[in-house]
Formats: sequence, structure tokens, C-alpha cells
Amino acid sequence: MAARIVAAAAVLTLAAGASGAGRLREVERLPTYRKLVALTFDGGGDTANGTARILKTLRQRRVPATFFLAGRWIRLHPRLTRAIGRRYPIGDHTYDHADQTGLSSAEIRSDVRRGALWIRVETGRNPRPLFRFPYGARDERTIGVVNSMGYASVRWSLDTWGWMGTSEGQSVGSVVRRVADHLEPGAIVLMHVGVARDGSLLDAEALPRVISLARARGYRFVALDRFVHAPR
Repeated sequence: MAARIVAAAAVLTLAAGASGAGRLREVERLPTYRKLVALTFDGGGDTANGTARILKTLRQRRVPATFFLAGRWIRLHPRLTRAIGRRYPIGDHTYDHADQTGLSSAEIRSDVRRGALWIRVETGRNPRPLFRFPYGARDERTIGVVNSMGYASVRWSLDTWGWMGTSEGQSVGSVVRRVADHLEPGAIVLMHVGVARDGSLLDAEALPRVISLARARGYRFVALDRFVHAPR
């Protein structure tokens, strides 16, 4: 069946500030009714313990994915960054992984540029237009700033909560159940490459089951670079 494009459900266009100039671009889901799902993995803290396992699973199961890596994470894990960049698109996640709503517009631009620089240093690739705000913290001003730099703000429609770890009551089973309960066409799934504070690797451990679940329901995995475009 031919794909049906549903821009309103996938791309939020918000009035831009008091000036009313332009529109703000933020993507929360894929613009389709087809059974497509995008797995995304954030690397913002210092840890990367789940990364090798995630990459092995993705490679063995032949699953495309998208990564959002902070510049600080990249500096700590250059070899992993290069391994990711050889196979998957990498989006900008700032350099310092700070809450951007607490920064000035100039500070945001600097943080985003530094993050992009380190992606280019280690992979030779330009992350534009893929950008994700640390912690998902953003407002109209901060979205407008990154849009003006050629980035679309990429959020998610399904958070596995694997980052909470077992100390917050989560488990591999709960990660899989959240996906089972909330998976729908065009979903953008948020997972993480590092460990939770308690040292657990729930997203990495749950990933094979998540892939099997989605495929059993007839879903196909896609990377975001096919669907996310720079603001106009």
C-alpha cells in the first residue's frame, strides 16, 4: 500500500516567538502510516558500556539506527564513535550535554558547533540536520536557535526508560513491555548507549527482544536521515 504522508503528526511547526517570524521545526515521529520504526541511541554522559553490545546486535540483525552523540562523549570514546560513523548517521547532541534552556542563544550556538566539530573530527561527517536536545529540554527559543543553524530538533515518541536502571524499578522486561505497549507506525524510539547510575545495561540487553518484537508485528527499521530535513 502506498505510503501516506502525515506531516502534521510527525513534524511540529510552532509559531516562532513574539516576533512571529518563521516556523519552528521539531520532529517527534516519522511522517508515515506505514509500519516503519526508527531506533535512536543517545550518548551524552561519560559511559559507553553498552555501545559495543548495541553495535553487535544491530550488525548481526541488520538493523539501521541513528545515534545522537555529545562532543564530550566523542572525545572520551573516539574509537566507538568511528565505529558508529562507519555504519550509522550521527546527530549533534551538543558538546557539554547541558540543559540548553538555561543557556543564552550565543552559548547554545557555541555548544552545538563544538558538538558538530567533534563529529566531523572523528567521522568526517556533517551531522546537519539531525539534532537532539539533551534531556529533551527545549522551548521555542532554543528550537529557533538550532533551526537557524540548519538543524531540525528530533525528539521521540517512545522512551524505553532503560536509562532509569533497575534501581528505579525498570528491567529488561519492562523495556520490552514499553515498546510492546506503545509501538505504532512512525515511532521514534529513544534508547541509550551508556549505563544507568546503578550500572545496568537495560537498553543494550533488551535490544534483541525489541527488534524481534517489532519484526514479528511486521515493522521495518529505518534511519532518520531518510526522513528528517533541514528547516526551510
